[in-house]
Amino acid sequence: MTVSEPAAIIETALPASLSIPASPSIIDVVRLTRTIVTPTHKVEILRGIDISVPRGQFVAIMGPSGSGKSTLLGLLAGLDTPTSGQLLLDGVDITGLTEDQMAEVRGRKIGFVFQSFQLIPTLTAEENVLLPAELAGAGAEAGGRARELLTRVGLADRLDHYPVQLSGGEQQRVALARAFITRPPILLADEPTGNLDGRTGEQILEMLLELNRHEGTTLVLVTHDPALAAHADRVITLRDGLVVSDEAVAAAAARG
Repeated sequence: MTVSEPAAIIETALPASLSIPASPSIIDVVRLTRTIVTPTHKVEILRGIDISVPRGQFVAIMGPSGSGKSTLLGLLAGLDTPTSGQLLLDGVDITGLTEDQMAEVRGRKIGFVFQSFQLIPTLTAEENVLLPAELAGAGAEAGGRARELLTRVGLADRLDHYPVQLSGGEQQRVALARAFITRPPILLADEPTGNLDGRTGEQILEMLLELNRHEGTTLVLVTHDPALAAHADRVITLRDGLVVSDEAVAAAAARG
């Protein structure tokens, strides 16, 4: 079974009170800070950063350990709350949303690819891919969409396999298909090739880029790998919680 493109998986709208005037950027980070305070000390993880990402752009986030990369990704995903500042995703200000509202934003607007795959061990490959769509209340067409995505990542013969029956590379392919099931306008990836050998990592990167181009999503990827970042349109480098560089990638400029 196949599904015609593009088929809307989720059609519900967010409350009108969450709407923000349209912006050419799909992500706007404004003076964003994240501080952790303990009884003995204060740690400033992000110290007032500003980032604007146009729709469809592939942005790599780099920087040394402790620079704030993963914290920024967690804030973009609504998995953490900023100390101050503003964060807009596809016209929705997620700062201060309730958990129910944030869950709705995640369901409609964000796909995730994790370094550790995060597959449900008791679900098959197809069931893992379907899960976000089912949680979002998708219709019967989601099954065809799941099978189509798994076929596109080379797993047409693994639909009924459980994660334990799949290699690491195959599990990450399932995770890629799952990330795209609801056609999210934003895809967040945290070291998606970090747990894979070099050859498998290259294959996963190629599939991620192909899916990203085909689906027209905006990709924000955290990585330590300069070779992976070289495929991006733009590289933003963090250090000590600040943006220290924000540069177009030469290869991307040549392609454009």
